[in-house]
Amino acid sequence: MLSGERKEGGSPRFGKLHLPVGLWINSPRKQLAKLGRRWPSAASVKSSSSDTGSRSSEPLPPPPPHVELRRVGAVKAAGGASGSRAKRISQLFRGSGTGTSGSGGAGGPGTPGGAQRWASEKKLPELAAGVAPEPPLATRASASPGVLKIFGAGLASGANYKSVLATARSTARELVAEALERYGLAGSPGGGPGESSCVDAFALCDALGRPAAAGVGSGEWRAEHLRVLGDSERPLLVQELWRARPGWARRFELRGREEARRLEQEAFGAADGEGTGAPSWRPQKNRSRAASGGAALASPGQVTGSGAPAGSGGKERSENLSLRRSVSELSLQGRRRRQQERRQQALSMAPGAADAQIGPADPGDFDQLTQCLIQAPSNHPYFLLLQGYQDAQDFVVYVMTREQHVFGRGGNSSGRGGSPAPYVDTFLNAPDILPRHCTVRAGPEHPAMVRPSRGAPVTHNGCLLLREAELHPGDLLGLGEHFLFMYKDPRTGGSGPARPPWLPARPGAPPPGPGWAFSCRLCGRGLQERGEALAAYLDGREPVLRFRPREEEALLGEIVRAAATGAGDLPPLGPATLLALCVQHSARELELGHLPRLLGRLARLIKEAVWEKIKEIGDRQPENHPEGVPEVPLTPEAVSVELRPLMLWMANTTELLSFVQEKVLEMEKEADQEDPQLCNDLELCDEAMALLDEVIMCTFQQSVYYLTKTLYSTLPALLDSNPFTAGAELPGPGAELEAMPPGLRPTLGVFQAALELTSQCELHPDLVSQTFGYLFFFSNASLLNSLMERGQGRPFYQWSRAVQIRTNLDLVLDWLQGAGLGDIATEFFRKLSMAVNLLCVPRTSLLKASWSSLRMDHPTLTPAQLHHLLSHYQLGPGLQPPAAWDPPPAEREAVDTGDIFESFSSHPPLILPLGSSRLRLTGPVTNDALHRELRRLRRLLWDLEQQELPANYRHGPPVAASP
Repeated sequence: MLSGERKEGGSPRFGKLHLPVGLWINSPRKQLAKLGRRWPSAASVKSSSSDTGSRSSEPLPPPPPHVELRRVGAVKAAGGASGSRAKRISQLFRGSGTGTSGSGGAGGPGTPGGAQRWASEKKLPELAAGVAPEPPLATRASASPGVLKIFGAGLASGANYKSVLATARSTARELVAEALERYGLAGSPGGGPGESSCVDAFALCDALGRPAAAGVGSGEWRAEHLRVLGDSERPLLVQELWRARPGWARRFELRGREEARRLEQEAFGAADGEGTGAPSWRPQKNRSRAASGGAALASPGQVTGSGAPAGSGGKERSENLSLRRSVSELSLQGRRRRQQERRQQALSMAPGAADAQIGPADPGDFDQLTQCLIQAPSNHPYFLLLQGYQDAQDFVVYVMTREQHVFGRGGNSSGRGGSPAPYVDTFLNAPDILPRHCTVRAGPEHPAMVRPSRGAPVTHNGCLLLREAELHPGDLLGLGEHFLFMYKDPRTGGSGPARPPWLPARPGAPPPGPGWAFSCRLCGRGLQERGEALAAYLDGREPVLRFRPREEEALLGEIVRAAATGAGDLPPLGPATLLALCVQHSARELELGHLPRLLGRLARLIKEAVWEKIKEIGDRQPENHPEGVPEVPLTPEAVSVELRPLMLWMANTTELLSFVQEKVLEMEKEADQEDPQLCNDLELCDEAMALLDEVIMCTFQQSVYYLTKTLYSTLPALLDSNPFTAGAELPGPGAELEAMPPGLRPTLGVFQAALELTSQCELHPDLVSQTFGYLFFFSNASLLNSLMERGQGRPFYQWSRAVQIRTNLDLVLDWLQGAGLGDIATEFFRKLSMAVNLLCVPRTSLLKASWSSLRMDHPTLTPAQLHHLLSHYQLGPGLQPPAAWDPPPAEREAVDTGDIFESFSSHPPLILPLGSSRLRLTGPVTNDALHRELRRLRRLLWDLEQQELPANYRHGPPVAASP
């Protein structure tokens, strides 16, 4: 089945035909010429001496592109010329060397059968030297046979058939002889002349019809389309070339030769009269008889397959020739006349045709002329070729037949483990075109979107395109160094811009934005105007920071260094804003693979800066001082100063991480899912975000560590201090810190310092809540453990002391409520409040309570903690705890084995904030300190760029002209 020539290709749809997809989708021959021609059937066979173009309809489905096959030997003899444009397939199923049957068993004159080669006419000059010769006779004869069912339509009615064994070399005449033998109408195919005349009276037909409703065999079969196979055709190969459309069935029938010719001629006449509405499968008019008769006339001295001399078949050959002329030539006269009229009309439209004498035109010249008369589609977007690579192979119009259109070079495989080649709609054969170069999406909603593949050189209106962008009608799209297209969409109805954006600016028009000063060289502005635009960018307040990849490391290092040292008096989230501008520039302007690398470098720089700051804080702690130096206790003010850099990094890293997550999600949505590097990029982004997570975790841990370390020395005063001092009045809710009792001020001072620190650093509200949640968790556990510990060995659980502790705790909770932390504090101080409430119960009421009622009233206390408080409660001299306080046997084990102390390891986990980043990168920069830092960084990048130039090409930073 010509498998050797049909394995190459590009598009999945036309991957077996050697031809670019544009030949089918975008060919003006197919869409616009309207010559009434049909694609040739691959089963049509014709002698090389025949001059009549064969005709057939399109096989179903899918419709193949225009394919013209010839013997390479004949083309070589003609000097490589393309020859006639008539669609022909010459002697496809003929034998080699020796004839097998009839007059069609031998090859063309002077061409041995074993040396016959086939190639696509489109690429015939390139493929002629590389096509392998036909395998030898012995090799082909050993091919695996197949079983063909031959129905005796001309011998018996119904679905009666005989199975015959056939090989790829078996001819139709041989199978007719074998089938007649099976039906009992003839002997061996190699028998005498009488049996040969019996074989000549029958023909093998390729029939197409509809099976009966209840299945084949239960109803009468009626062939609706019929084609007589030539004696030298290979039925087994013909059967493999195409399949019937769903709802139709195909079979081989044995009919009388005269009856078969009559039915074929009647079917063709009916189909020709129907015009374009005729069935898509039509019989070949001049195929088999041209093959057999033409070859016999060319070689009168050859011996027929039946053993009779060639001279004895002269009359039959004459009848065949006459019949061929009556069927092929006469039935085509009307169609040829219509085609000639179309040629005359097309030639009259050519320039200078009115003064020229129009004569008979060569079909090849006419085909070239009709390809020049192109009418653009009216219901599909398309690309107009402005510059191509090879004029002989490029088309002028490339139509978008799908919402997503892929440009590329295609190939046999994608190069990764033999995976299938990517799907490509339009094939471009330039050397710098990637297998999948660019994707355009043009759905019902406007505008269209264009996205370049990774590493693909694509320009949009003269600017390098690295990200997905809008594509409007009239835009220029450049692919590689050779192809340039103009995008057109007739569906918009002329609603595109009146002036294409790639045209030079009009004289006197206001200068465009600062971005055009660097990306566009066609704006037509002078040197002074460009200098003014550059100065406007360097001093402007737009949140834009442009840099080249080679300057990335210096830029990131400068931003991180300024944030670590506190230089520049930046706002709290200033470093995150500047770094986010770098990320945004990389995501929008630079290549696809640059963002993951930038994120990895950025995360490592931040981690190194944070680690260095943690080390500095640790070295300044009192426990790390040399021996002999007295330790100075930490104060809230000192802790606030030490923790400010860590808190700033935690706030900035949190906002930066949220911003990076948004950009990574956008990159994943916009990226080509078939990009083999996409997974690697996402892995690099995940590693960078993991480093940022680690920075947030570490800064949070260090912050709460130093805060709880300061609280540890101030919390015991809540259990020991007496708020009811002589002459003192208890403060109300919302009181200032100075109005609180002296024993509570240190603890509340730590809370106030932490609250001010988180507010000054603009820490995310979720992290503020979790920071104080951890501080309250630590305070609750520390106070409860101290309470449990003090009840052992000395009298501490008394009603009077419990009232003091309850008052101190209420004052702390009221102050936290006024600071906006009341809900969090109430949640984490619940167990301590339960324990203190138990001790505050009057003695008489407590003696009346039972174990079960106390467990119900104080559910947060464990059985061991409740039993510890009751067993050490001071009832008075000589009084023992009542028996009602004893735990039941079911809880005795929990009381004996339970721990009365709270574990510090059961703290709540840190949950990073979800949602969008609080960084605002739209609108002008209003903060003066951030604007000064942005100007400094822009001029730093300008200096780095100037340092790369020779000394005589360097310029200082431009100064904007005064208004």
